[in-house]
Amino acid sequence: MKYTKLGSTGLDVSAICLGCMSYGIPDRGTHEWTLDEDASRPFIQRAVEAGINFFDTANVYSDGTSEEIVGRALNDFAKRDEIVLATKVHGRMHDGPNGEGLSRKAIMAEIDNSLRRLGTDYIDLYQIHRWDRKVPIEETMEALHDVVKAGKALYIGASSMWAWQFAKAQHVAEVNGWTRFVTMQNHYNLLYREEEREMMPLLLDQRVGSIPWSPLARGALTRVGGATMRSETDQFGKSLYKSADDAIIAVVAEIAEARGVPMAQVALAWVAGHKAVSSPIVGATKMQHLDDAIASVEITLTADERAALEAPYTPQPVQGF
Repeated sequence: MKYTKLGSTGLDVSAICLGCMSYGIPDRGTHEWTLDEDASRPFIQRAVEAGINFFDTANVYSDGTSEEIVGRALNDFAKRDEIVLATKVHGRMHDGPNGEGLSRKAIMAEIDNSLRRLGTDYIDLYQIHRWDRKVPIEETMEALHDVVKAGKALYIGASSMWAWQFAKAQHVAEVNGWTRFVTMQNHYNLLYREEEREMMPLLLDQRVGSIPWSPLARGALTRVGGATMRSETDQFGKSLYKSADDAIIAVVAEIAEARGVPMAQVALAWVAGHKAVSSPIVGATKMQHLDDAIASVEITLTADERAALEAPYTPQPVQGF
């Protein structure tokens, strides 16, 4: 496994982050492809054994049970000080007022709930899952700063928003002497490159690390035709990729065939090759998914290959937030 610095921090993370959205109690979530604890643990164990030290989950995944399963597995398979554990806050966790969002009350309650479920004293990277239009960003940033000062999180990050919103949050933190975001978990892959317009240049300028979600476009970049349970039932994914770009997928297949590797490795190598990217977040429900992600860190695409992959792209509607 290769390691890189997370943005401008001194924190070393594996070049692949294992995304844990697919691990949880199936009937506690909305994903039909969710793996239960017995089925999830081998993926986390394999990741640790391969040198992956970066794991990402969220409080809302499978109603908190993803955090519980990930926490127990990492406690069994790894040393806490060697793991970089990330989770997120924003989504609804209980009925009634203050059951979701980024108010001070919600953040202070949910950080403690996440710590309890994960079975740890601190979270390495605590991220806001989305922008909360109902809460002043000053309230959110001060609460996150207090979470860091209390030792409950070491770093903070954000996910999927307009570049102006991210810049505003960073400015609010800076002028008040509060903790700034060190990462942006954004939607970025060969089929969706709208982040290159403003967000990626902003991240490069501010030395913030991108940790892209859906780097394989919900699996669209790993196959030519065919279907999986996830591709058939993932309604959110269908809203993102209503018509996958066959021309781009064909180039991925062509380069993969020429190199003698699976398509997933080529698509992941392209994402990882962007200067702003610290570590793509890869989900795995089949062991081959994880093995391909691990192998992809050894691939460096040529300039000609990158140009061929990028040439067919056409502008897309903004998706993901």
